[in-house]
Amino acid sequence: MSSSTVDPADPVFLLHRGGKMAVTSTVPLTSREDLSLAYTPGVARVCEAIAADPSLVDEYTWVSHTVAVVTDGSAVLGLGNIGPRAALPVMEGKAVLFKQFAGVDAVPVCLDTQDVDEIVAVVRALAPSFGGINLEDISAPRCFEVERRLDEALDIPVFHDDQHGTAIVVLAALRNAATLLNRKLGDLRVAVSGAGAAGVAVTKMLVAGGVNPDQVVVCDSRGIIGRHRTELTGTKAELAEITNADGRRGDITEALRDADVLIGVSGGQIPESAVAGMAPGGIVFALANPTPEVHPEVAARHVAVVATGRSDYPNQINNVLAFPGVFRGALDAGATRITEAMKVAAADAIAGVVAESLTADAIVPSPLDPRVAPAVAAAVAEAARRDGVARR
Repeated sequence: MSSSTVDPADPVFLLHRGGKMAVTSTVPLTSREDLSLAYTPGVARVCEAIAADPSLVDEYTWVSHTVAVVTDGSAVLGLGNIGPRAALPVMEGKAVLFKQFAGVDAVPVCLDTQDVDEIVAVVRALAPSFGGINLEDISAPRCFEVERRLDEALDIPVFHDDQHGTAIVVLAALRNAATLLNRKLGDLRVAVSGAGAAGVAVTKMLVAGGVNPDQVVVCDSRGIIGRHRTELTGTKAELAEITNADGRRGDITEALRDADVLIGVSGGQIPESAVAGMAPGGIVFALANPTPEVHPEVAARHVAVVATGRSDYPNQINNVLAFPGVFRGALDAGATRITEAMKVAAADAIAGVVAESLTADAIVPSPLDPRVAPAVAAAVAEAARRDGVARR
């Protein structure tokens, strides 16, 4: 984007001028005594105490309520590989959402490298300053390895939001949609369009939440994933082993034949004729943003419940329903990692907020609903303690 495309009077640019964040002190600094307590010589006593007992860092620094929002700028929104500087407004936005919805302080960290080894090394080196790592907008398949290696190396929560935030909210929405339609998750036939970071995580989360993997069919750009696809490696090969029990072959139209659920996380367009081939009373989550895989008004002609990733249609599947509360709960519990049970608990908590008032246009809470983050945090912290990954 050239400078000629910037309109200084545009409300968007006005809001972003100077950035969306600032650092503020939590202690008074108005006297010599204040300075001696907050900095030298008083601070040395705290440093010595932490050196003797490193666990005190949680109590006497910001670590217990602060996460790093880390990106390499390789898969930002629908903009693609735009690099670390252009990614910074998104990371700032993520950070202010953390603060607004869950009281979690967050620091954007935009790395000028897309090498997996370098990303892992840098984040490991930065980790002592933070209580958790939120990975953001790192392209697949590198994101899987980055998260796995950091999760193994660090004793603080590591969470790739593009995968797990999306998956948590999808599970919550599907749970409520099934309840509304008097269906059971284990009976639903599900087609997932997209096998990138979100598609893989959504599939795994649905299975963890009660969907029968034999009833799931996943499609990538080359069609249905299954054991007949001999070129598959990595996460796609794993999907081929646990899904598509019927051995279906073909494209998304075949995947949707008699399906109860379509979950679109690919950005590719799906023809109306394919949606028309779904079973009656179906569910469509078309989550590509800004252009859903199926226009919601088109989908509504053929199914009972429709959700998108957009704020201008009902049932927005928005990650802000998940990540603030997930980290708040993990930090409150002193969790060393985020387990599958913690993610499922988060989904159940989100679903529960609106469980008593379900309609076809309200299967998930509003992203602005103040009940969501506290409910998610409490559920995640409890699950962490059950799983034995909590330190408090």
